[in-house]
Amino acid sequence: MKQTHYFIAVPMAAEVKKQIAQWKEQIAFAFPFRTWVHEEDYHITLAFLGHVPQAKVEEVREKMAEVAVRHTPFSLSLSEIRTFGDRTAPRILWQGVEKEEKLWVLQRDVYTACTDIGFSLDKRPFTPHITIARKWQGSEAFRLEELKQKPRIAATFSVREIVLYQTHLDRTPKYEAIASFPFSEKATS
Repeated sequence: MKQTHYFIAVPMAAEVKKQIAQWKEQIAFAFPFRTWVHEEDYHITLAFLGHVPQAKVEEVREKMAEVAVRHTPFSLSLSEIRTFGDRTAPRILWQGVEKEEKLWVLQRDVYTACTDIGFSLDKRPFTPHITIARKWQGSEAFRLEELKQKPRIAATFSVREIVLYQTHLDRTPKYEAIASFPFSEKATS
């Protein structure tokens, strides 16, 4: 039986997804990554849950609804393009966001709620990012400086909810929104 993976993330506004996808189309021919992420799959992961038994999905939904109502909408602005992995052959090419304290508080609350219901989560520091491409395949070394000379994506978007996504490795786009949890217009403690 195929295991299904789940994660909780900040969804991206459609117009920002489109801007990132258009930028990607302009540079993809010159930067040979194995996989370019589908426009509909752009997001900022807050907690990767891995396999979740169907019986526990409802508990995740309840906890995320509780977390969401403690937060109010906020804005995020895209920042610079960065990478994870070897500098000359990166694993991941990603779009960053400007530091926004409300995002860090949200991630901490999501993380805590998930560990409280028994999930063992990644302990690395939170690095909010939007994955654009995976696995450098170039015959020459990747040079981030060269990529940074390309036009920059400048966009700001409103974060008004968190989403529970399910992964489908056999489909494109790969991520399906299972449930959305809107923020409160007025936060509760």
